[in-house]
Amino acid sequence: TIASIFVAHPMGQIAGIPAYFKKLLSYPLDNPAELINKLVRYAELARKNGILALDGATDDSDDPFMAKGLQLAVDGIDPDQIKETMESELFYLQDRHATGKAVMTNFGKYAPAFGMVGTLIGLVMMLKNLSDFNSIGPNMAVALITTFYGAVLSNLFFLPAADKLAIRDKQEKMNKEIIINGVLSIQAGDNPRMVEQKLKVYLPPHLREVEGEAAA
Repeated sequence: TIASIFVAHPMGQIAGIPAYFKKLLSYPLDNPAELINKLVRYAELARKNGILALDGATDDSDDPFMAKGLQLAVDGIDPDQIKETMESELFYLQDRHATGKAVMTNFGKYAPAFGMVGTLIGLVMMLKNLSDFNSIGPNMAVALITTFYGAVLSNLFFLPAADKLAIRDKQEKMNKEIIINGVLSIQAGDNPRMVEQKLKVYLPPHLREVEGEAAA
């Protein structure tokens, strides 16, 4: 299975496998409602003191993507260029995520196949010793165990991992889109309440009013 992964993917993608596992197990995602509240606060600051008031305001931000976008806005970069830059970064982020999903999906495809190969090899070895009736049962068990492990690894880990990476990619894409639209709205000088309403469309309806009341 591992050999097939090396054949199917270039070394650059293989080297990223530890990062894919890290993302699966311990990589936290920002709460979209919290992102919206942050952007609304920045909008209020910019509305009150001007866009230059945001210069350095994001130095302690734990979101480099948001800090970069706001700094571009402070620097007076054209909105279309800001949008293009941030969307390009999002595109390549999704491309890396797609690579991780493809690696996990291929692990899930190859594991059962090579488990079956192991079973076939075991059966061949068993057929060579049919004269020994006492060994048929144990040899059959050994032959079938590789299929079992292949199926378990595929359906219990690799394919669910690929699905989880796809879900996380969708969530992270939404968060980045919230930030892009928020930054562009702040640069345009939109009213903070308008910024809030514009970004809340990303939240489920039952959370919009709740988050609005919490932010107030």
